[in-house]
Amino acid sequence: MSVLRARMLDMEQRKQEAAITMQRRSQVGTGDRAEKIRTYNFPQDRVSDHRISLTLHNLPQILEGELDELIDALATHDQARRLEEQLA
Repeated sequence: MSVLRARMLDMEQRKQEAAITMQRRSQVGTGDRAEKIRTYNFPQDRVSDHRISLTLHNLPQILEGELDELIDALATHDQARRLEEQLA
């Protein structure tokens, strides 16, 4: 029985390690240019967040730390995503 218990514990630990590894790999990108999160375009006074398809035309204010509009949009998008996950 103790051998069986040890094997079962080992199998469960391997499952957990595999799940953690898959989760980490899904969070780490390849570093390609297409995976960029945000673009700062100075000539056009524009900031684009590619994760949520948001474009703002107030680059100097954002660089000075006025991030409320950007943070609010990100938080709203995250809440909507979490709600969809719960309903699915």
